[in-house]
Amino acid sequence: MTRRLRIGVVLLTVLLTGAVTLRSQDTSSQESRRAALRKEIAQLEQQLKENQAQSNNALGELKLVRKQVAIRRELLSESDLLIRQLADTIAVRQAEADRLRDRVDTLEGYYRRLIRSAYKNRDARMWYSYLLSSKDLGQASRRFVYLRDLSGTMNTQARRLNQMRERLQDELDTLSALRSEAEAVKAARQQELKDLQAEEKRNDRVVANLQKDKSRYQKQLTTKRKQVEALNREIERIIAQAVEEARKKEEAARKNNNKNTTTSDAPKPEDVKLSGEFAANKGKLPWPADGPVVESFGKHNHPVYTTVVMPANNGVNIGLSARSEVKAVFDGEVKRIIVMPGYGRCVLVQHGSYFTFYCKLGDVAVKSGDKVTTGQTLGRIDTIDGQTELHFEVWKEKTPENPELWLRKK
Repeated sequence: MTRRLRIGVVLLTVLLTGAVTLRSQDTSSQESRRAALRKEIAQLEQQLKENQAQSNNALGELKLVRKQVAIRRELLSESDLLIRQLADTIAVRQAEADRLRDRVDTLEGYYRRLIRSAYKNRDARMWYSYLLSSKDLGQASRRFVYLRDLSGTMNTQARRLNQMRERLQDELDTLSALRSEAEAVKAARQQELKDLQAEEKRNDRVVANLQKDKSRYQKQLTTKRKQVEALNREIERIIAQAVEEARKKEEAARKNNNKNTTTSDAPKPEDVKLSGEFAANKGKLPWPADGPVVESFGKHNHPVYTTVVMPANNGVNIGLSARSEVKAVFDGEVKRIIVMPGYGRCVLVQHGSYFTFYCKLGDVAVKSGDKVTTGQTLGRIDTIDGQTELHFEVWKEKTPENPELWLRKK
């Protein structure tokens, strides 16, 4: 009985420790994700306030509001997941508490029997009578050992009983804390649901405003399409020029190698090195600025006039607070700084055969030809047409790629 109990206690300790560790890791991960989502919601709300004071760009406002609604829904999903995880954990811990309580009851019963036995044998004459009534010497020896060890056994069982009671109390305290945590998450979820409903109403109001003045917003869309097309043409021109320069250098290097001579026009070794390093870091690059993606890569339909296709986005738009710093995502060389309608100042950085493009800057902290390092500030964001956001692109030579596939997961 005692040996089985000891093994059971050890196994129970291992199971509980593993359960606590897993729950702690899951909860920590959930809380980190929820905190990140709340941060993005706060950033978007700040953006909406700043932009509303400077412009009545309804399409820009709708983009931010819909992003906020989407993040709020994701936050609700995370809360629901956490509530389910807490409920599952509470059920497991309740079962463990019930098993512990059963073990305590068993130990208490065993301890009471020991007490009764000790009480019956408290008189030394009872001991002698008990020993002398043995059938044989073996039984007498066993009875002697039993009587001799009875006191030690009682003390051992008392300690085990106290330890088990302490474990049971710890388990009950943990259960109480878990239930309090679950109630707090449920209360937060209720507030999140109210916030979501308010944001959905705000979305409906903006959509109604857009539908009232269709001709005005169609003109804005036409202007935007021209700006996007102009930017894309300029980026393609600059990159094609850079690629052609690299090709000519490579041809010159081959000719000079055939003649066993060197030339200053040979391709720079660091260009080849950078290209390889950039490619190897796909999915690991730091974000150029801290904010939510408010417009993703590729083609999208208009959020209200759903049959209208918006101009293709060759990058991503990241919502930011006014004057936020924009940083290089990798070592490279500044190839051009240009100014484009609707995009403000733009910085093109070359990383071997890869290029990154940073638009909608107000102040620029670098110049053409500068070598930049990962995390170096390129400039500060500007508010353009009532929107404060970074337009960021990644190109592999003449082909634009989805920047979110290159940047590390948040």
